[in-house]
Amino acid sequence: MSDVKSAAAAPVADGHDRRTGIDADDTVYDVVVNLEEQYSIWPVYRGHPPAGWRTVGVTGDKPTCLAHINEVWTDMRPLSLRLRMAELPPPSESSVDAANELESDVEGVVDLLAKGEHPVEASLRPERTATALKAALDRGYVHLKFTDTRGGTELGVQVDLARSRFDRADFAAGSGSIHLEGTLELDGVDVQCFADLDLARLAGMGGLKRVAGSAQL
Repeated sequence: MSDVKSAAAAPVADGHDRRTGIDADDTVYDVVVNLEEQYSIWPVYRGHPPAGWRTVGVTGDKPTCLAHINEVWTDMRPLSLRLRMAELPPPSESSVDAANELESDVEGVVDLLAKGEHPVEASLRPERTATALKAALDRGYVHLKFTDTRGGTELGVQVDLARSRFDRADFAAGSGSIHLEGTLELDGVDVQCFADLDLARLAGMGGLKRVAGSAQL
């Protein structure tokens, strides 16, 4: 997993970041992992993690836990996918054709999502809550799923705090809304993602924009 990079806003006296609306966090967390070897953090005061998740023996404040995850979670692919890919035979002519078809599908998805706005929801694990979304924002990396493509399209987005707005959000109450912007790479081309999410539904509208200077897909 690539290093998380985020712009830090200047602190204010009450410990509250007025630009982003994200509070300072003194909660103690456990690092947890699921059967697919995907990592997350879980507040110690909430007891045992959800079914399918277990602690790994690392406990501390959020920066400590996230630093550990950043160090050990170097391959974002689920374990089942890694095992399947390890069993695949060498590429054949037919598999090359399939890869070309997949590349064409990626182009079509980007073309679609770059036109207007589309339904989008926060994709969160192990629990789908506003506080889980806040934890992902604190890490600087969130997963968003566009639901109007064939089968849905889930994208991992590096959060751009300078362009995002969280001042209308009450994460603890699960109310309000956020404006999220970030970047990702699709088929070697830099793309900007934007989304306006209602915290009560963890869903809203969003889309993609090709970054200026990137090659056309």
